[in-house]
Amino acid sequence: MITLSLCMIVKDEERTLEKCLESIKGIPDEIIIVDTGSIDRTKKIARTWTQKIFDFEWNDNFSDARNFSFNQASMDYILWLDADDILLPEDYQKLLRLKQELQEEYDVVSMIYHAGFDQYNNVLTSILRNRIVKREKNFKWCGVVHEDLDINNTYNTYESNIVVTHTKGPTDKISSRNLKIYEKFYKNNADKMNLQDMFHYARELHSHKQYRQAIEFYSKCLESKEIQLPHRLFVMHKLASCYYLIGNFEKEKEITLHSLEYDFPQPEFCCRLGEMFIKKEQFPQAIFWYKQALESSKSNSIFIEQHPFRTWLPHKQLALCHYHLGNYQNSLQHNNEVLKYLPNDKETLTNIMVLKSIL
Repeated sequence: MITLSLCMIVKDEERTLEKCLESIKGIPDEIIIVDTGSIDRTKKIARTWTQKIFDFEWNDNFSDARNFSFNQASMDYILWLDADDILLPEDYQKLLRLKQELQEEYDVVSMIYHAGFDQYNNVLTSILRNRIVKREKNFKWCGVVHEDLDINNTYNTYESNIVVTHTKGPTDKISSRNLKIYEKFYKNNADKMNLQDMFHYARELHSHKQYRQAIEFYSKCLESKEIQLPHRLFVMHKLASCYYLIGNFEKEKEITLHSLEYDFPQPEFCCRLGEMFIKKEQFPQAIFWYKQALESSKSNSIFIEQHPFRTWLPHKQLALCHYHLGNYQNSLQHNNEVLKYLPNDKETLTNIMVLKSIL
């Protein structure tokens, strides 16, 4: 059985740290907590779990803090978590089995990250992330914000089905901290920004509704020879979104169609094509693309999967299309599918009432 160090960087996490550590209790052989300047009860809570607590002077660089935490580890493998991440009971058991059974030939273990949820606890976004690494390989973090482990294809990776669940509440406001860090970094290091920096900077600009600036950096990402297919598809999806949001529908269409040159149609692009046909009242064509969104394989081709595009959203639009075509039974069926995900959706409940009165 392998030994495991849990490494975390924290700041003012009194609200979530206890829950995180409780969810993984008994699995790590050591817990490393690196505090970057807490002024609440974070360190007091941490001391009930470990004596290996280290202070790190914050320098606006998450990778530096992560690398410092990894340098304190002494076990065979290193697991990293954020304070607002947890393991649900079934994933706890999976990780326990993994620790007992993992072959030492593996350098890296990836896990699924459920990063966002809606009010009904449906998963909104998920991403495959490298969560456990072999300590002796001396993996390093890179990127000032939204840091990533620098891992290439020469390492032996085990792709697990363990899910790490993010617990940030849906009402939590988007912080401007990360955007400010990137703006400062770009001002002083514009010539040093790599693909990862541009990618995450574009996402921050997008989140803060600075769409034209986001377009600039998403476009730079696509120009990079280093960009891999999952990232390319995700960037194209986000770039199309930005063009849609500034009213440039031709560019949105151009990018959406261009995405089909790279891979099987992804649900995100299928829904875009369906919407384009709905606007032209070409409902049979729209139905084709929304059905494609529902039937596409879960190949993880796109870097960050956005689940509504393969679940309730196609059903909602299919219900609309079938209604306009007079296929009321089909419309009712798809409205009922929507309720499986959005049980209190007023529009869908109204649609069902109207359809039942017709039928």
